[in-house]
Amino acid sequence: MPEQKPRILIVEDDPGLQKQLKWCFDGCDVLQATQREEALVALRRHEPEVVLLDLGLPPDAEGVSEGFAALREILRVAPRTKVIVVTGRSDRENALNAVALGAMDFFSKPVDTDVLRLMVERAFHMAGLELELDRLREAQALMPVEGIVATAHAAPKKATPAQP
Repeated sequence: MPEQKPRILIVEDDPGLQKQLKWCFDGCDVLQATQREEALVALRRHEPEVVLLDLGLPPDAEGVSEGFAALREILRVAPRTKVIVVTGRSDRENALNAVALGAMDFFSKPVDTDVLRLMVERAFHMAGLELELDRLREAQALMPVEGIVATAHAAPKKATPAQP
C-alpha cells in the first residue's frame, strides 16, 4: 500500500499566492480554499493535518474578522488540526490573538517559502507525535499491567498409593 502524502489545506484568496504555496508544498496533498465555508467543507471531507490560513478572507478581505471566524470554526470542528496563520497584517495584536485562539503559529507576508516550509514541517511533526501518543495510550489501555496482582495455582498433587 503506497504511503499517504501529508495533507495540507491552504486557505488563501490571492490566486498568485495560492499557486506559489501549492508549488512550495508539492510533496504534500495540497487542498485549496478561497473562503471560510469552502475551507470548512474541505476540512470535514479531507481532514488535513495542517492548515495555512490567511486572515484577510472575503467578504472582509481588508480586515481580519473573517479569518478569525475561520480559525475559530476550524479548531471547533477539528481541534487537533495545526493551523498556521499567514497574513499581510503583521501587527503583534493579530499574532497574539491568533495564538490565543489556538493557532500553532503566525507568519507574516511576504512569504519566505524556506521559513514557511520549516514551520509546516514542524506542524506535521507535531501532528505525527500526537497521533503516536494516542496509539500508545490505546495500546496501554488494552494491556493493563500496572497494579496487577496475580496468583499461580499449585500443581495438583499426585495421589500416592495407599500403604498397607
